[in-house]
Amino acid sequence: MKIGFVRRGHSSTGGAEAYLIRLASALRSSGQETTLITTSDWPAERWPFGDILRLPGKSPQEFATAFHATRTGCDIHFSMERVPGCDVYRAGDGVHSAWLARRDAFEPFWKKATRWLNRKHAAILDLESRVFDPANTRLVIANSQMIRDEILSRFSFPQDRVRVVYNGIQPFASLPPRDEARRRFGIDPDTFCVLFLGTGWERKGLSTAIKAMEMVDDATLLVAGRGPADLYRSTKARFLGPVSDIAALFAAADVMTLPTWYDPFSNACLEALAAGLPVITTHANGFSEILTPGIHGSIVPPGDALALAESLESWRNPARRSEARPACLKLAEVFSIERNANETLALLNTLHGS
Repeated sequence: MKIGFVRRGHSSTGGAEAYLIRLASALRSSGQETTLITTSDWPAERWPFGDILRLPGKSPQEFATAFHATRTGCDIHFSMERVPGCDVYRAGDGVHSAWLARRDAFEPFWKKATRWLNRKHAAILDLESRVFDPANTRLVIANSQMIRDEILSRFSFPQDRVRVVYNGIQPFASLPPRDEARRRFGIDPDTFCVLFLGTGWERKGLSTAIKAMEMVDDATLLVAGRGPADLYRSTKARFLGPVSDIAALFAAADVMTLPTWYDPFSNACLEALAAGLPVITTHANGFSEILTPGIHGSIVPPGDALALAESLESWRNPARRSEARPACLKLAEVFSIERNANETLALLNTLHGS
């Protein structure tokens, strides 16, 4: 089967790009042929998995139009973009209409009032409504039950054609020693270190994380990823920018937190489990569906800095974290990229030739 992966643009730190590379590698290992259908942004060296077909795509609409006008030679089109007409749409970015509704609970009135001055939202909603039209898409893959339920509640898409396939990751080959990692980042051995990892800091709840850290004594928040650090300055936070050695970050941290407003399923949280770290997140993160509170971490309400601070304090005890480590590692092993690829391929095989 020749699978065409559809993804507009490229981010060197993007979770979707990292997932797509892992998935393509796993599918190639199983004997599938893969092509990337993208724009000029994607570096050739980051796609050693077959051909690259580049289309114009200054906007989502332009990219979708170009895709419709192109003969790709692929048997199945697997899209990670809102592109009507693909066989499979993986809703890894969630449901835009649901995200806008969640934002209303956190943003000031003036932002809500001026939101529609940005034509981007209307354009995305239009593409989304067309993607979730059963005449345009044969199968939708959601990466959490949360996203599946949002799709079914907002669109007239057949329930049996929306399937959940959770994210999958590669395990870390090794982690550097904790003391070595802490020396690298200049962290005292006895300091309680909390990791916040990701881009899109507003949506992922960085302001809540910083407010919570202000209530926690002798603690440091490591913020890794690209974002406007000047808007979030705090004596409790250290902004590292994009970090290539993610293993060292996890080795230096005691826990990870992602108090997100909306996240379909955070890969970073799954990677934290694979490093043996408890994860404190919110029920607005699809990842929370696989987490057992008190065993693998905690679940707090979005925007509740006090609840987050209390949860952080509850994980300060090194003995408790040590006890949780084997359970975190075991859970991460379940959600491997091999499992994800096998489940995805099984669904693609039901469409191929039908």
